[in-house]
Parts: sequence; structure tokens; C-alpha cells
Amino acid sequence: MAQATQDELGVGAWRRESRTVVRPGRPEPRGTSKVWAISAETEVPGRPLEWEPHSHPRHELVWVRGGTLTARVGNRVFILSDGEGLWLPAGQVHAGRLTAKAKFSAAFFSPELSPVSFEEPTVVTMHPLLESLLTHLTRQDLDAAARTRAESVVFDVIKPAPKQFELPLPGDNRINAIAESALRNPGDNRSLEDWAKETGVSERTITRIFRHTTGLSFAQWRRALRVYEALALLSAGNDVQTTSELLGYAQPSTFIAAFRQVMGVTPGTFLRAQH
Repeated sequence: MAQATQDELGVGAWRRESRTVVRPGRPEPRGTSKVWAISAETEVPGRPLEWEPHSHPRHELVWVRGGTLTARVGNRVFILSDGEGLWLPAGQVHAGRLTAKAKFSAAFFSPELSPVSFEEPTVVTMHPLLESLLTHLTRQDLDAAARTRAESVVFDVIKPAPKQFELPLPGDNRINAIAESALRNPGDNRSLEDWAKETGVSERTITRIFRHTTGLSFAQWRRALRVYEALALLSAGNDVQTTSELLGYAQPSTFIAAFRQVMGVTPGTFLRAQH
């Protein structure tokens, strides 16, 4: 199998889509006032978008509609689709990628003015009320009283999601090459035996490290990775057949079963919800 070139690989070690726009980071909204607790903005790039590792002096909440957002934060990968947002604490270094035509939104929270804060990157449920309030706060013509009212309700309703969709990475030098290679090419079907020969680490040790660092066996971890990658592929317009092939499945039925086991719904149900 041909190795991907550096230009094809994103900074999160994932494979970069063609026509991807790469940005050094995401600036905070223009016209931001230091007296506001929350400022927000929305954009629809129209092309796949990727941000290099960066951080912000304020807390950031990001979410998408009509696509997926993948964020790499240290040894964790978060995959967000409709109805989910990711809270990034101030100063937290992160990289991200956005599927084409997705509507991307971000809200920034001043630490000294926000009673709500999560110490770790946290998936947040984007209830319609919360999303509507944050969209309302993108307006530049709100008077101080209206803005304060909206901000106070945001602080009341923002809550962690009951299920945190994240993929832990091993973070162990003995097997990091396996995880990084899988991120670059989730369809790689090399077995534990193949990896043991390539890395010089025994199958038993590889299995033990994966369970210790991620809580999953290698097979479970790779299945979760493939299903999470499927969210981006499906959102980008690929059908189930193509997605299953790209992810290394011999039969679409095997992919559908894996998707249902991880996500609780079939790929078709997911696609209908996206549309």
C-alpha cells in the first residue's frame, strides 16, 4: 500500500481531504468586547477546512451542522456531528478538521466573566435553546441588557453530553506508530501479528498496552476509529458502500453492524438525521 505524502496528511495525523483549506488557527470574532462574557460567530466555508495546532486565551465552544468536526486534543480525538459541541478550556492546544459545506460555529467565553467552566475538553449537548442563544449572540447590535440576559440563560443550560464521543490514543512510544498509522489510514487491515513484526513488540504486549491506555483492545479501538471516521465520510457525501470500502471492510453488512454497535443506529439512520 502506498504511503501518504506529507501534503496529504493533516496536522492531527489524519488523512487530508483534497481541496482542504489549511489555517494556522482560528482568530476570535472581530469586534469582540472585553466587557462581554460571550462572543460568537458562524461560517460555512464550502470546502474542507483544517486548523493547525493552536490555543485561545478564552474558553471556546465549537459545534457544527450538516457535517462533522474532528478535533485532536493531546492524546484524544473528538468527533462531533449535529447536536454536539466541544468545550475547549482556555489555553488548551488543539487542531481540527471540518467536512466540506458544514456550518461551523464557535463561541468564546471570558474566563473571568463566565461562571461555567469545564477543566477538561468536554462534549456538550447543543440543545436548540443553547444553539439559538449562542447564534443570537453573534449579533453586533445587541444592547448591553439584551446581551446580559442571553448570556445568563446560556450559563444555565450549558451541560456536558451524557455520552462523550472521543477516541483515546495510547500515548505510549512502543505502539504510537500503530495508532498514528491507523489515524492516517483507518482502512489499513494489518493484523496484530503484522504489527508485532513491524514494531518488534509482541502481540501480547500490544494488546496489554492498548487495554491499559485506552480501555479497549486493539480490535475494539480500531473499530471505534473506523466508525468515527465513517461519520466524516458519510457527512461528506459518500454512500454506505463507498464508506465501507474506504474503511477496509470486505462487506457493507460488516460495516453496518460495527456502526450500529458503536453508535447505536445504522449508517442510514445517521444519514437521514444529517439531512
